[in-house]
Amino acid sequence: MRILFFLICSVLLSAQKVELIELDQNIKDKRELTRSLTFTDNRPDKYIGLLDYKGETTEIKFSDGNLRDLFENWFSEDNKVKGNNDITLILEELKIYQEQDPGQKEAFGKAKIKISSFLKRNDKYYFINRFENVIVSDLKSSDKAARFLASQISAILAQFIKTSYSNPVSGIMIPENELNNYSPFLNKNYKAFNEVILQDGVYKSFKNFYNQKPEAGHSIVKNKKGKLVSVKFNDFSVPLSEVFCYVDSGKAYIAIPRGFVEMSKGNKGFYIISSRAQLSIQKMTGGMMVGALAGGVVGALAGSVIDPGTSHTAIITGVKTTTSSKVYLDSLTGAYIFEK
Repeated sequence: MRILFFLICSVLLSAQKVELIELDQNIKDKRELTRSLTFTDNRPDKYIGLLDYKGETTEIKFSDGNLRDLFENWFSEDNKVKGNNDITLILEELKIYQEQDPGQKEAFGKAKIKISSFLKRNDKYYFINRFENVIVSDLKSSDKAARFLASQISAILAQFIKTSYSNPVSGIMIPENELNNYSPFLNKNYKAFNEVILQDGVYKSFKNFYNQKPEAGHSIVKNKKGKLVSVKFNDFSVPLSEVFCYVDSGKAYIAIPRGFVEMSKGNKGFYIISSRAQLSIQKMTGGMMVGALAGGVVGALAGSVIDPGTSHTAIITGVKTTTSSKVYLDSLTGAYIFEK
């Protein structure tokens, strides 16, 4: 019996494959602004996960459990010339799982990832950027789906680090003892997040909406059915493509590819009910949307501390599914966060 038990265990172990998340993409800081990259793994559960298809399982993991050394060596190898900025990365979540969405015949392989970056200066921290999303793969075999998701995670990590070198930085200082609680700490400063009644008006940016600063001289024009038909600045029409959202009678409506839809407010901020297919309007490049990780932000480099005027961006990676669910607006970046 003991021999049979070990034989069964050997067969099970040999049947499980492993797919590594390779940290091999170039993350050189071309502007040579960054001096150091410090990595912190804040995941409550360090196990990433595996995919199973018809009894074939594939685990996805890094080559070494010491992620701090992996990431910091990765940075050092690609950045021989150093600048003056010290950046801290915090990995908050990374999970692989399978989930069957409503209306779908089979389960999708998925990867949920959340990572944030901060500029450290004189033992004080300033928020730079955050990526939080779910990547979807519809590839059938577990090893192909695992390979796809592992490559997507690798690409996201590399792109996120590169955008963190020069992304605009929040002007709000985060004390070191609040760093692990940075999101609630920063959200206290945004009026839209905390006030019960929103201020009516037109907002051209995510930043202005969250700070509740509508555009002066702008107004909306509705038809008899109460639908928005145009936006005016005094007597001149404003292209709807320039409008981030508007608030009418205390209700906020955000622009998406099919028009304006009402936003609701939950415990994590504002959200809409939509799908990847409805929000996908840009071409994909290497499985990622161009410019998506920057959150549509333009502004000063990380060398100066400013409040960026961020805009929302639909970050679509993997399959553009038709499943509708809550899609949150990231309270710090304005990017869409898919939960399914």
